[in-house]
Amino acid sequence: MDVQGHADSNPWEDYIFQLKDELHQSRETLREVSRLVEQSQDELVRLTQRNAVISGHLQQVQAQAENIPGGEIVKAYNASLDSQQRMLVMRSQLEKLQSEQMGLQKLVEALELMQQFTNSEGGFRGGNNNGAAILETVINSQEAVRQRLSRQMHDGPAQTLSNFIVQTEIAARLFDLDPKRAREELDNLKLVAMQAFQKMRSFIFELRPMMLDDLGLFPTLKRYVDSFKEQSAIDVNLEIKGQERRMEPYLEVMLFRAVQELMGNAERHNADQPIRIQLQVKVVLEDNLITISVSDNGKGFDPAILDGCEGLGLKLIRERVDMLGGYMEIDCAVGKGCKVSFQVPALEVGQF
Repeated sequence: MDVQGHADSNPWEDYIFQLKDELHQSRETLREVSRLVEQSQDELVRLTQRNAVISGHLQQVQAQAENIPGGEIVKAYNASLDSQQRMLVMRSQLEKLQSEQMGLQKLVEALELMQQFTNSEGGFRGGNNNGAAILETVINSQEAVRQRLSRQMHDGPAQTLSNFIVQTEIAARLFDLDPKRAREELDNLKLVAMQAFQKMRSFIFELRPMMLDDLGLFPTLKRYVDSFKEQSAIDVNLEIKGQERRMEPYLEVMLFRAVQELMGNAERHNADQPIRIQLQVKVVLEDNLITISVSDNGKGFDPAILDGCEGLGLKLIRERVDMLGGYMEIDCAVGKGCKVSFQVPALEVGQF
C-alpha cells in the first residue's frame, strides 16, 4: 500500500468509494437471497402437496384402523408428523429469507438514495460541502443507538433468560421431590417467558417496525405512541391533520425515526421529574409539505447550551431535514418545557 497516497486521500472520496462498493455487494446479495426465496417457495409448494397426499393416506388408515396392523398405523402417523415438521421448517426458513430480502431491499434503496445525494467532489448535491461532518454524525448516532440497545438487552432479556435457566433447573429437581412446587415454578417460568417475549417484541419494533413497510407512517406512529404510553409514565397525545397517504419509503423512515428520537429525548431528559409530564405530537400533512412537532411540559433547558453541542439525535435530524430542503426549529426555556418542530417536502411514492 502507498502510505503517502493513503495519507493524502480525501476521506469523503474514500467514503464515496465504500458506498459504491457496499451498494454493489448489497445488490449481489439481494439477487442471491431472492433466488433462495424462489427456491424455498417452490419447495414449500412441493411439501404442501406431499403433505396433502400423506394426510389423505392417514385418514384412510384411521378409517380402517381395525383391519390394519398396528405397525402400519404407527408408520402412517410418523410419516404425517415428519411431513408436517418439514413444512414448518421450510415455512420458517422462507419467512426468514423473506425478512432478509426485505431488509436488503431497503438497504439498497437507502444506498441508492445516498448515491443520488452525493458526488465525488466532497459534498452533497445542492452546494452542501460538509459531507464528512454529516458522515461523522451518522456514524456516531448509529453507535449511540447500538450502545443503548446493548444496555437494554443486557439489563432486560439477557438477565431474564439467565434467571429462566436457573428456574428451569430448580423445577426439574423438584419434579420428584415436590410436584406441587414444581408446578408453581413452571407457572412462574411461563410468566417470565411472556415478559421476556414482550420486551423482545418492543426492541424489535424499535429497531425496525415491519408495519412501517406494510401500512406506512401514520398507522405506525399511532401504534408506537400507544406502545410508548404503556411502557413509560408519560401521557402522549398524537394529533394528525390532513389526508393520510403513503410517501417515499426513505422519507417515512426518516420521519418515524425523528419522532421516535424526539419522544425518547423528552422521556430521558425528564426522567427525574417528580410529576408526570405530557407529550404532544402533532403532524400536519398538506399537499406538498409535512410538518411535525413534538412538545413537552417538562423542565426544559436553556437553548443557549445547544449552540455547537446539539445531541447526536438532534444533529442528525437537522442534517436530514436540511438535505431534504426543509427547516427545523427548537423552542425551549428552563421550566417551560421544550418544542421541536420541522418541515420537509411531502414526497409521495414515485414523486422523487
